[in-house]
Order: sequence, then C-alpha cells, then structure tokens
Amino acid sequence: MNNALVGQNTAVSTNDDATAAEEHDDGRLLRLTPAARMAASIVTAVSLYGISFGALAVAAGFTFWQTVALSVLMFTGGSQFAFIGVIAAGGSPAAAFSSATLLGVRNTLYAVQIKALLNPLGWKKLLAAQVTIDESMAAATAQPTTAEQRRGFWLTGVGIWIGWSTATAVGALLGDVIADPEAFGLDGAVVAAFLGLLWPRLKSAEPWALAVLAALVTTLTMPVVPAGLPVLIAAVVAIGWGMVSARLKPAEPPLARASLTTDDDASAGTDMTAGTGTTAEALTGQQGRSGSEDATVTDDRSRG
Repeated sequence: MNNALVGQNTAVSTNDDATAAEEHDDGRLLRLTPAARMAASIVTAVSLYGISFGALAVAAGFTFWQTVALSVLMFTGGSQFAFIGVIAAGGSPAAAFSSATLLGVRNTLYAVQIKALLNPLGWKKLLAAQVTIDESMAAATAQPTTAEQRRGFWLTGVGIWIGWSTATAVGALLGDVIADPEAFGLDGAVVAAFLGLLWPRLKSAEPWALAVLAALVTTLTMPVVPAGLPVLIAAVVAIGWGMVSARLKPAEPPLARASLTTDDDASAGTDMTAGTGTTAEALTGQQGRSGSEDATVTDDRSRG
C-alpha cells in the first residue's frame, strides 16, 4: 500500500506541476520554453539534411524549380527521397508517386492524433495538414501541457517547412558538389534528431522493450518488403502492443484511496467508541452519586 501511495502522490505532484506551468503560460508561440528549444534543435538538424536532397534531386535530372516545388508542396522527406530515387533509377513517374505515397501514409495517422490533440480550426487546419510530419508530431506529443504541445507542433512543423525548403534551394544551386550526403555527415542528422526525441521517453522497461521490438521488426522486414512498409509494420506492432498493454494494465489505484478512507473510518469509529465509553462512564458515575444521595436522604428521614 505504501508503494501505491507513493506512486499516487508522485502522479498528483506531476499533475500539479503541469497545471501550475500551464497557468503561468500565456500561450504565445514565441517563448523560450523547453518545447521551443526542442523545436530549434530539430529544425536545425533536419533542415541541414534538405541540402543533400536538393543536390541529389538536381543530380537525378530535376530542375531547380522542380526540386524546390517537391520540398514546398510534398514536404515529406522520406517520400521525396523515394520519389527522386525511383526516377533516378529509370522508373516511371507513376511508380515514383506510388512509392512516395506509401511512405507518406503514416502522416494520415499523425493527422488524426493532431486533430484530437490540438483541434486546429479554419485556415490553421490546412496549415496543420501541411506541416504534420514525424518531427512535429513527436515534438508535440513529448510535451506535458497543452500550450507546450501546441508550441512544439507549430514551431517544429513550420520551422522545418521553411528550413527544409530553403536548404533544398541551396542544395539545388550547389548541385553535384554535395550530392553525397555522407561526405558531410548529413545522412545522420535526421537519425540524431529522432534519437534526441526518443531518449527522454525511455524512462521505464516497457518503452525500452517496445523500442527494441519496433527496431527488430523494421530490421527483419526491410530485406523482404518494399520500401516504406517496414515502418508501417513496426507501427502496427507498436499499436497492438499499446492496446494489449492497456487491457492488461491494472486500474488506477482507487484501492489506495479506499484504504485511506477505510483507515479514516476505522479511526473515526475508534474515536466514537472511546467517546461512547467515556460518556457511559460519566453517566454511570452520575447515577452512582445520585443513588448515594438518595440513600443518604432516606437514612436522615428514618432517623428523624
């Protein structure tokens, strides 16, 4: 029971801290908060990778404006690389489009969660649809309060959109000079950004186990299924894990609250019993004194 009480107190303390932080947050996007700092680091890392995309697209035969349009309009890094990869290998535009679409299916799942999380309205809904990507989704869900979730999503999404498009233009202008991203270490930028997002969430055994399982599923399926499917298969496995875990997880500790209530009731009962006993003793004493007085009066009368 003590462990349950400690866990409950910790959860209450965490919720109180989050509530206090949200009360002092005026909701402005441009504030130097943990979500803003996370967004800045992700934007910097991912935008640099856009330089290599621009160079690779030009090397694959795309014009400068076609390359920039892919980043501004398509804006799904993995899908863009798949698109130009198929074209560079001699594939048809239809095959390139199919491959890119398959990789972008995960953004549909992200959009559903962002709708439930932030509920953007009006023109913001259209902008949110455009900037819903892996990084903006991860930056939003990693925050403890609604204001920080909104800040993480918008700063990361819009920041990468601008930075990625600008870096793509730079890469397209430089052309074949930096066509090989490994020469500048840019191929590890996105991986480093995702590890930075993932690491703070690995605080217990279950997230570690799920991360290892997803990595294992992705590694085993990469050689046998088309590009894009390993990530989707790993996502399905993770969703299944979450559903099973939610069913097996015990309910919130009302037992701890019930035990506290029971203890309080027992204490109150003890106090009432003690109080009743004291009252009975007092009444008994009064009755004894009254009986003695009556006996004295009777004795006096008999003498008289």
